[in-house]
Amino acid sequence: MLSSFIHLFSPRPSPDGRRGFVEEVRVDSLAPARSRRVERMLLACWILIAAKCWLVVWLVDKYHMKFDALWVTAPTVLFALLCTAVYYFHE
Repeated sequence: MLSSFIHLFSPRPSPDGRRGFVEEVRVDSLAPARSRRVERMLLACWILIAAKCWLVVWLVDKYHMKFDALWVTAPTVLFALLCTAVYYFHE
């Protein structure tokens, strides 16, 4: 009942039924080249991730914490791998 009521206020469909369909798509330009700036930022982030992983492993060992350092480092590395893969393999 509500859908019938809403149709009263919606615009009427055009008599030309094919008006809303896409007939052709053309791509004239190629994908942009990789950015050196972004690649340098990725490298810097990987260096920071390596430093963080080393620091976490060292702190967990030094202060005899009751959890494994992989609980902190593994998600960091996995998400960084995912972000790097998305950048390099996107189309």
